[in-house]
Parts: sequence; structure tokens; C-alpha cells
Amino acid sequence: MLAFSGCMEDRNGGSIDPPDDKGIPAVPRGFPPLPYPSDNPPTADKINLGRRLFFDPRLSRDGSVSCATCHKPEGSFAVTGLSFNFGIDGHATGRNAPTLANVAYNSSFFFDGKAPTLEAQALAPIISPLEMDMDTARLPSRLGAIGAYRESFPKAWGDGSITMDRITGSIASFERSMLSGGSPFDRFLAGDSGAISAEAKRGRELFFGGKAACFRCHDGFNFTDRDFHNTGLDTFAYDPGRRLVTGLETDDGRFKTPSLRNLTLTPPYMHDGRFNTLKEVLIHYNEGAVGKPNRDPLLGPLGLDEGEMDDLIRFLESLTDSSFAANPDFKDPWIP
Repeated sequence: MLAFSGCMEDRNGGSIDPPDDKGIPAVPRGFPPLPYPSDNPPTADKINLGRRLFFDPRLSRDGSVSCATCHKPEGSFAVTGLSFNFGIDGHATGRNAPTLANVAYNSSFFFDGKAPTLEAQALAPIISPLEMDMDTARLPSRLGAIGAYRESFPKAWGDGSITMDRITGSIASFERSMLSGGSPFDRFLAGDSGAISAEAKRGRELFFGGKAACFRCHDGFNFTDRDFHNTGLDTFAYDPGRRLVTGLETDDGRFKTPSLRNLTLTPPYMHDGRFNTLKEVLIHYNEGAVGKPNRDPLLGPLGLDEGEMDDLIRFLESLTDSSFAANPDFKDPWIP
């Protein structure tokens, strides 16, 4: 459980807010201090307001799409069971929605890294014609007509002014509170040798060892180097990836390394959701994407046999923090 408690309310504007306290969530063991911008420090009231906004479809043009439409708590705040996200009027976004677990530690956002901050990330789907398609000139007044927001914005920000910066700043504060560090592997690292199976321990050796060496891209406490790689996927529909942002030919087909935490909650996999199972992902990497254009030089045939791939899957499964998906502080506050 995080160090704050959300409120229960209805969409007719009623609200019961918890008292404002320290607000900064407790960081899991082994994690660095929680990063946040100096002009948007977290508070309990700001996080709870962001939670309310995150689940509110009224942030979209026709009131049909919320942030949680694509980032579902039960799926570690990722899209669940769909290759692509679907926004307003049924538009497909063309990319899979990654988990928001530990997103506070990212240095860029979206698979192509187009957003430099969580605040910018929060704005992008609101204004995207494929996602929420909301007019930012209208949204503050729309929210100002709702009693719950007339009460909660002053508590979070010191006065009643509702602006886009405060809307996105609140959502970003809620997203920074999404910390996940309670997996069996975390317990293993803390000294519980029985927290993961013998198969998972063998998989761990493969993951961090020379044969699979997954750690070369999936390193650190959050299992990502936060960099961009071309993993040799021949896309169903061409997606230039990072090249969209930089314009560099060398960035063609490069996508940000996702965290491997809570993988069992987030299928399908890859930026376009092409693989339904972890076994399919490992087969792709085991084959080394040989002959694919612009393939990252880190890739190459791994030579894993069936048993080794199974062990590696057991290790990846041990990275799932079931308490994160079940945390009531991350549930829809509009539903009593």
C-alpha cells in the first residue's frame, strides 16, 4: 500500500477528500529516490486529484475515453488483451500501451520518446485526434462545472484556478505514485531464497549471464536501459519509431526498451503487440533477427534450447508484483 488513501465519490460531483499529508509515496527497497520536477512536487491532494482525472472520461471530447481506457490497473496500467489501443470513435492508435508501473523513473515517454516529461505525456493523449481529441480551451471550464473538481483543485494547487498545466500536473503526480517493487524476485533479492523457484533461479543466470544476456538492454532495478533499439521486427505496417522524433535514418525502427516488470499482466508484447506470449518473444530473440535491416548490433542468435527458454520465462514471471494490480489506491475513485 502507498502512503496515501484515495477518496470514494460519484460522477455527480460529490466528494470526500482525505486530509492532505506528506503525499510522497514510499519507495520500494532497492529503488532510488522518487524523482519529480521542482515545480510539481507531489502531495496527497494532488495525487488524489490526478487519480480522479485519470479515470474520468470527461477529459475526452465525447466523454467516452479516459486515461484508464488504455492503461488499466488490472493490467499493470497497460493495455490488456489488445495489440493496439482504441481511442475516440474507435480509432486505433497503432501502438501497444506500455505499463505505467515505475514510470516516474523514465527519462522519456512513449515508445518513440516523443514526450520529455510525464506532464507532456499526460497532455499528448488528451489532444490526440486518435485518442481523446479534447479541445484544451474547453476542458478547464468543463471540469470547473463539476463540484468535485471545484473542491479538489484548490486543495491540490492552493486556489481554484483550473488550467491545463494543473490538469496534466495532477495526472503526472498520480502516475509518479505508481510504484511497483513487491515481486517474488524483489523478495528474493531481499534475502528470501525460497521466493522464486529453482527454474527461475536458472533463468536468472541466463538473464544476467553471457548466453542470453538480456540485461544488456533490460538492466537496473526497473529492467530497462531507457534507451532505443531496433530489435529486428518486420512491422505489419511500417512504423519509423524513434526516427519520427529525431529525423535520423539511424533511428529508423528503434523503440524504447520497456520495463520487464509485471510482464505476465501486460500481454500482448512489443510496440505493436504482435506477440501474444513470452515464448513467442523469446523465440524472436533466440533467432537473433538475422538479416533484418538496421538491427541493433547487440542482437544475435542466442542458442537457447527449450528448457533454457522455459527457465527464462519462469524468471520473467517472477518479476510480477500481484499486489500492485490489486492496490486499492490505484482503483477508479468514481465507483463506490
